Amino acid sequence: MSVKKRWSLSLKGILLGKPKDPLDPRVFHQISLIAFLAWVGLGADGLSSSAYGPEEAYLALGEHFFLALPLAILMAITVFVISASYSQIIELFPTGGGGYLVATKLLGSKVGLVSGSALIVDYMLTITISVASAGDQIFSFLPASIHGAKLAIEFLLIFFLIYLNLRGTKESVLFLLPIFLLFVLAHLFAISLGVVPNAADVPVLASTTYQKTIGDIQGLGLWATLFIVLHAYSLGGGTYTGIEAVSNGLQALREPRVETGKRTMLYMAASLAFTASGLLLCYLLNQVSPEPGKTLNASLFAKVYGSFFSTDSAYILVVVTLVTEAAILLVAAQAGFIDGPRVLSNMAIDSWVPHRFSHLSDKLVTQYGVWFMGLASLGFLLYTGGDVRLLVVMYSINVFLTFTLSQLGMCRHWWEVRRQQGSWLRKLLLNGLGLMLTATILMVTVIIKFAEGGWVTVLVTSGFIFLCYAVRSHYDQVQGALRRLDETLINIPFQPDLKTPVPAKDAAAPTAVVITRDFDGIGIHSLLSISRLFPNHFNNVVFVSVGVIDSGRFKGLSEIENLRHSKEEDLKSFVDFANCLGWHAEYRYALGIDLMTELEKLCSSVAREFPRSVFFAGKLVFQQENFLTRLLHNHTPHTLQQRLEFEGLEMMVLPIRVFASGDQTGAS
Repeated sequence: MSVKKRWSLSLKGILLGKPKDPLDPRVFHQISLIAFLAWVGLGADGLSSSAYGPEEAYLALGEHFFLALPLAILMAITVFVISASYSQIIELFPTGGGGYLVATKLLGSKVGLVSGSALIVDYMLTITISVASAGDQIFSFLPASIHGAKLAIEFLLIFFLIYLNLRGTKESVLFLLPIFLLFVLAHLFAISLGVVPNAADVPVLASTTYQKTIGDIQGLGLWATLFIVLHAYSLGGGTYTGIEAVSNGLQALREPRVETGKRTMLYMAASLAFTASGLLLCYLLNQVSPEPGKTLNASLFAKVYGSFFSTDSAYILVVVTLVTEAAILLVAAQAGFIDGPRVLSNMAIDSWVPHRFSHLSDKLVTQYGVWFMGLASLGFLLYTGGDVRLLVVMYSINVFLTFTLSQLGMCRHWWEVRRQQGSWLRKLLLNGLGLMLTATILMVTVIIKFAEGGWVTVLVTSGFIFLCYAVRSHYDQVQGALRRLDETLINIPFQPDLKTPVPAKDAAAPTAVVITRDFDGIGIHSLLSISRLFPNHFNNVVFVSVGVIDSGRFKGLSEIENLRHSKEEDLKSFVDFANCLGWHAEYRYALGIDLMTELEKLCSSVAREFPRSVFFAGKLVFQQENFLTRLLHNHTPHTLQQRLEFEGLEMMVLPIRVFASGDQTGAS
């Protein structure tokens, strides 16, 4: 090893430490998060929405700004109700219960598709609104002469995030810690300065609010007054986003997960309610009004700090506070690049999107996911021109569609188990209250703001659902054909030729290496095709398979052991079948986080042990190849073939014909 390589490896070891072995039982405990760190890692998305949610709610009140006081109370109550109801989701889904999984399991696959599609579009908009709002915060303290460059800078920021994610950058809790804590401390300081000196005015303000509200009801009518409040309440709905992040990322939490998750949810609810409602109360107590080229938060901070500090010190504090908002918003944008592909992975398992998306560890798939989310967010940014007010409307629709479906599923669950669950009524009432609040925000936003941009979200989400149905329909047709292949080949009885004993292992003899996934018709078909194409040529058969430990699998040591056991059982069945055909058979398998890397390692190892190896994998061949069949099938064999051939190893891809009529499936 060269001196340069030793130095680089040593430097990497110093900076990053030794590589983690995912099969080591200690690793899961070491990388799992305690409640405080989970609050840091998962709370950025929720807290970042306080940069635009309270502002939109306050501005929507218009001349009825005095209603901000009851609105602040209502926002805090809503945050705690939604958080408490999601704590019940954590109890029911202790290994992670994102909106897609909850809706699928409790309301059915079609409702789950709607929730999953809404989440995908939601994460696209998460990137867009976070970057757009971050741009607003930064340009609030920059000269007005350069504000024309804001949209271009936001485009560059999204491309920068795409670049970081293509390079494999992920969120690190320790990296987020200073950003997160600085944001919390800066806003705690600012809100305290904005509220405490004016606390004596709150009783008078409450009395004035009551009198003016009565006056509005008498002058405008009850429904008109209620409409004003609901309008502002729904536009402030961006404040509640991110609450579901704990239930989505439960697999990363320290055992006992449920208790850690509920404690994390409490931290998140308390911090979000304080920040959002505190900012709304500050706007009211300090009579903040919008200024051209500035966010309402920028105007508030300038007014609050200016009352206690010199001009220069106040300006520095304003800049620091706004920079922390911009930083945490960009962290929240990262959630779209990370959680979007995670939802795609769950949907791929159910065949709503291409199966390749189920392998989050596949670098090519990750790149597709990053570009997919990034380019979609660029499209939304271009359409809206970076207008946060419009983006809040588009964003809130899908957020609260997912919230509502999750709450509805939980209500249905508690009703169905009422005879077995003693505390079902209390839990039903809590989720029912959450359902009422989230459904109200959803309906008001869609009805009032449909023509002002809500229709775009509805159209894009509906289009994504249509595409998912097309993908699922194709997979169902192919699965029906392959099911007949499985029934035909798996049920072939093992009939060993007792007169011809199984030959002993001869590593120097020709060896067929079969790449398999499960014990299914495709694997058996490949084995029979080798026997037919190369009669009496191969002495040995080695079956190779990889169990992928992705973000969906890595929920603890027990999940990994289940994967190991399942993989060994499948491979032993292949070995028995090959022995019956007169071959010496062995198997090799690995568990890892990168499918193609592990396959390459296994194949290289087998090639060294059996120098005369030829590798085989099956692929589906359709009567009429098109873009859809190329997108949805045969990703793994072609990629592996290219990599092995580059290493000088021979590999053949065996065709399995799938007839378009669906009435037969056969081998070529």
